[in-house]
Amino acid sequence: MNFSISNLIFSPTPLTLWIGIIALLAVGTLCVMAIRRSTRPKRTGALEALRFLCALICVLMLWQPEWRVITEPNSKPEVAILFDASRSSTTADAILPVELSASQEVVTRSEWMEKILGSDLFKPLKSDERNRVFEEGFSAPPEDADPATLALAGTDIYSAIDNILEEHNNLRAMILLTDGDWNTGIGPVAAAQKMRRRNIPLFAIPVGSDNRLPDLDISNVTAPTYGIVGENVQIPFTIVSSLDRDVRTIVRLRDIKSGKERTKNIVIPAGEEYHDSILWRLTAEGSSTLELSIPVATGEMVAKNNKRQFTIAGRKESLNVLVIESTPRWEYRFIRNALYRDPGVTVSCLLLHPQLGEGDGPGYITKFPEKLEDLQKYDVVFIGDVGIGNGGLTKEQAELLKGLVEDQASGIVFIPGRQGNEHSLVDSPLGDLIPVILDDKRKEGYSETTASQLNLTSEGKGSLLTMLGDTEDDNPVIWKSLPGFYWHAPVIKAKGGTDVLAVHANRSNEFGRIPMLVTKTAGNGKVLFLGHDSAWRWRRGVEDLYHYRFWGQVARWMSYQRNMAAGERIRLYFTPDRPKPGDTVTLNANAFDQYGAPLKEGDVLVDITSPDGKTRRISLDKAKGAWGSYTGRFKIAQPGAWKIEAVVGEDKAHGIKTTLLAQGSEIEKTGMPARPDVLEEMTRVARGRMINGEKIAALIKEIQALPDPQAMETRTPLWSSWIIAACLVLLLAIFWVGRKLNGTF
Repeated sequence: MNFSISNLIFSPTPLTLWIGIIALLAVGTLCVMAIRRSTRPKRTGALEALRFLCALICVLMLWQPEWRVITEPNSKPEVAILFDASRSSTTADAILPVELSASQEVVTRSEWMEKILGSDLFKPLKSDERNRVFEEGFSAPPEDADPATLALAGTDIYSAIDNILEEHNNLRAMILLTDGDWNTGIGPVAAAQKMRRRNIPLFAIPVGSDNRLPDLDISNVTAPTYGIVGENVQIPFTIVSSLDRDVRTIVRLRDIKSGKERTKNIVIPAGEEYHDSILWRLTAEGSSTLELSIPVATGEMVAKNNKRQFTIAGRKESLNVLVIESTPRWEYRFIRNALYRDPGVTVSCLLLHPQLGEGDGPGYITKFPEKLEDLQKYDVVFIGDVGIGNGGLTKEQAELLKGLVEDQASGIVFIPGRQGNEHSLVDSPLGDLIPVILDDKRKEGYSETTASQLNLTSEGKGSLLTMLGDTEDDNPVIWKSLPGFYWHAPVIKAKGGTDVLAVHANRSNEFGRIPMLVTKTAGNGKVLFLGHDSAWRWRRGVEDLYHYRFWGQVARWMSYQRNMAAGERIRLYFTPDRPKPGDTVTLNANAFDQYGAPLKEGDVLVDITSPDGKTRRISLDKAKGAWGSYTGRFKIAQPGAWKIEAVVGEDKAHGIKTTLLAQGSEIEKTGMPARPDVLEEMTRVARGRMINGEKIAALIKEIQALPDPQAMETRTPLWSSWIIAACLVLLLAIFWVGRKLNGTF
């Protein structure tokens, strides 16, 4: 039990003291004079007493009154021992002191704290009758928690100390056993500042090594949400090494259900972050759970982070492609044939021959689709040697193609030709989409007598678009063996914000090698530029193998986001498609009316169900323009499967449902180094000190020599209280009304 003493104290300065006294004397004199002159002395006396009371309150507030409460504990002084119970305490990098292990055995951090607290080292403190010692763990994850909850569990040192300060007001000292690493809550130094104000010293004992354990950690796998059956998908991954040597190892990607696997030889550099990717071919429709893993290296001490599981869906996709060309050159002919024979592609060709007019026949359309509902169905548009005017495209049609890419997430491919018609596109709405700067002085391009090849850049070597082999090892050999080209477009350089995948092997200018294969993002869609028209030559000796594979990968790469979730009246896509807890997901939707035209009036509603079963509804905002584009955002709070259902208005019959998988990135990781610098700063602020496990005996003596805790004092400032101000205003109002009623003006 505690008892409290309360009193009112003032803290005036000499100046405010004399100002207050003089003011009270002046007001008192005025009150006496008013009463003597009044014909109604009783009423006036009451009013003047009220006036003097208001003046007195103002003077007292000037002297800064405070209500002080002193709490005197009548129990024994307490010593709190806080120990870290978070998941990081399972890291095995703590060395037991000589008193407990002659061989200085290496154990986990939790075992180290358990042995220290259960040993005789703290016995003198616990047996001291002058103190009450209690132990309390903090940041322990809930027992039998699901993986999503465990992934969000972290270390909160501030809350642990703050809770002890709130619940105990007779603390002599606090002992903190932790690695010093915190990842949730307020910075722990703020808790040390509270201890300083209460005059409670903090003694910290760092647990664990301040160097990271030798480890290989698969920290991230950014797989796409779906892939096309029969096609390769690229699975990027990141491995963090804390080993002091390079590791030559094998990364293995395995289907959990079927046991099918693919491997890749890699070399992980010492002490660095390693980024790479592995190909996986989907063979069946439906969802598959894959596991990416690496063997445990010699000397590695943490094995559980050497593998990571994720889910990917296989689909049979039907893409709609529009090919626009002016003359039936070889590149156009073979692109059309390759796409026409692809069972997953529906191709429409628009041949705008300047002398012969529009082409006609199987797979041809006779005019450009002018209606939005006819144009919006195309996932990818190929634009060949076509320009603006002279029997080509109009500026209005170019504006429609730009809107199709930016607002409908379609893709567009530019393949210039020897006529140089692409130069007229620069000044059209499509000019902003072209990812390179062209030379107007050489519209006809550059012809050569000997064949030139493409050289892949570092970005190109890791891109799925340029993956012509079945494995990454085969790909460089294939590109070197491909037949070359004899003409290329007059490209000066790539624009900013683009990705150059391949350059001219023989030609360069003041900006470096001539970029030949360039991609970029435009709005919600994608753009690709190929600077020569001889990809059809890749068929030599292998027929459609490489030529078809390249253009098929281009078409599916461009339509990936657009076809994440597509229905009759709504198409939904989101970024990023593999978010982590804490990420903000951007939802984009294209809505259509009952006739297939972009929606002009109406709402797009999205119901989002989190992994814990809670559902909330958001309304997407309509974007400007006539393409029926809507957008909205929401935050990922936990890992797992987030179910998303989108509808136009209340038309649930034509809504779509999809699942967004949030990767379970753990906040609390094992194997991370201790942070004694945090503990050292905390002890310095709280007037304590940091010691190691070898000096606990000296710590016990230092705590026993501390004086008894001082009484806890709390002060409530009255001079800044809104209640006092409100009372003063009320009294002044009564005084003013009373004067009017008394006839004083």
